Amino acid sequence: MSAAPKIAAVTGGSAGIGQAICDDLLGKGYEVIALSLGKPSLSHPRLHSIEVDLSDRAATAQAAADMVRRFEVTTVVHNAGVIRAALLADVKLDELDELVALHLGAAIQLVQAALPQMRAAQFGRVVLVSSRAALGAVTRTAYSATKAGMIGMLRTWALELAPEGITVNAVAPGPIRTDMFYDVIAKGSERERALAAAIPVKRLGEPADVARAVTFLTDPANSYITGQVLYVCGGSSIGSLLI
Repeated sequence: MSAAPKIAAVTGGSAGIGQAICDDLLGKGYEVIALSLGKPSLSHPRLHSIEVDLSDRAATAQAAADMVRRFEVTTVVHNAGVIRAALLADVKLDELDELVALHLGAAIQLVQAALPQMRAAQFGRVVLVSSRAALGAVTRTAYSATKAGMIGMLRTWALELAPEGITVNAVAPGPIRTDMFYDVIAKGSERERALAAAIPVKRLGEPADVARAVTFLTDPANSYITGQVLYVCGGSSIGSLLI
């Protein structure tokens, strides 16, 4: 096999965890395509942007076709996500549909688009950014369901694609200090302090914590790891966590 092209597509790359992933991959010599609602604030000659609403299936299909027409993508990191917090009585089915399209449907569309290039190279890396909430969290019906769905999906893909040199894994972050986190929990609040105190390592995570785990799994040298979920959660996946 010739050297795998270091070209990665990262969804939700304009902010937070996604931007940290883009930054880390760029530092490792990758060409990076960020697919997100807006352009990343990062500037780099190897960073490219495709603006797209990944909850819109038609728009995602067009963006995916544009991506593989322009770049030989063999690494896909699907990080884009939203929470839509609601107690069960208040869950809206249209919001569930939105999260199914964004968390699951967009992942399928983008990996399907890149699959011919991965197969031609006999190499591929797929990393889905799930969540510690896949184990259950109050007010997270739609979010937990779709993030848990990612895990079932990646295990299936890992089995199907392993013989072709393509690995499929997930990183499942716990509470990470991003704008999305602060949309749910007020910055500097007692609730934020209590949450940090409830995490075994006694702090909230940073986007860079997740980025390092993602780039570990994308590394061409890590070809013997597939079908796995790496929790980047400060230990909160092995205990209770009140959000």
